[in-house]
Amino acid sequence: MNSEEHINEPAPETEKAQAAPGKKKLTGKKVLKTIGKCIRILIILVLAGILAVLGISSLVTGTTANRILPSDSAELDHADAALVLGCAVYNGKPSPMLQDRLDTAIELYKDGKVSKLLMSGDHGKQYYDEVGTMKRYAIDAGVPSEDIFMDHAGFSTYESVYRAKEIFQCDSIIVVTQKYHLYRALYLCDRMDLKSQGVSASLRSYPGQNYYDFREVLARNEAFLFGITKPAPTYLGDPYPITGNGDDTND
Repeated sequence: MNSEEHINEPAPETEKAQAAPGKKKLTGKKVLKTIGKCIRILIILVLAGILAVLGISSLVTGTTANRILPSDSAELDHADAALVLGCAVYNGKPSPMLQDRLDTAIELYKDGKVSKLLMSGDHGKQYYDEVGTMKRYAIDAGVPSEDIFMDHAGFSTYESVYRAKEIFQCDSIIVVTQKYHLYRALYLCDRMDLKSQGVSASLRSYPGQNYYDFREVLARNEAFLFGITKPAPTYLGDPYPITGNGDDTND
């Protein structure tokens, strides 16, 4: 075999094989680099999302905190009604959290701070009736039936506030619920152009309060969005002016 034939002879398969691992290693580095970049972007987005959620929650609390007052405060203005936000009932009896809301509202009524009580809660099913339980409790405490209105379609805080304005035609209200909940309710009143103050019904410690506090951060963000979009509630219906007779709302 002459020298030219030796030079033109094709490279052995082993030499081709030696080049392949280098290409795979280079490709692997690029993949790892891309994955790392994606992870960093994801972390930044998650942190930005968390900051946005916390920022909106702080906005809601910061803009309403000065309107949460003690029930005996001289700064508490007379209002058309106390809006009592519904809560769980068990076998026709209010839960401890709801009982405290009712007791606080009844005190406001008896002290002449409000003219009417507006019980707003869930009565979407025949066998579950928050507002009926609330009204019976107030009647038993000495509040005249005609001064107690029932909003049977107060399925959420947003819907309760919306309907207080549009269905019950309130010009001013005192919102009664636990303090952690009041910020959101008052913020929604602002967005609905409904004059409002709040009185806290936090009269004791409640099981699961840490969970309620965490959930409320997210709920305030929902309220922020609803305050912008103002979606229609589940039901509207005929008006029942708060200046009328509460028995007209009996079922």
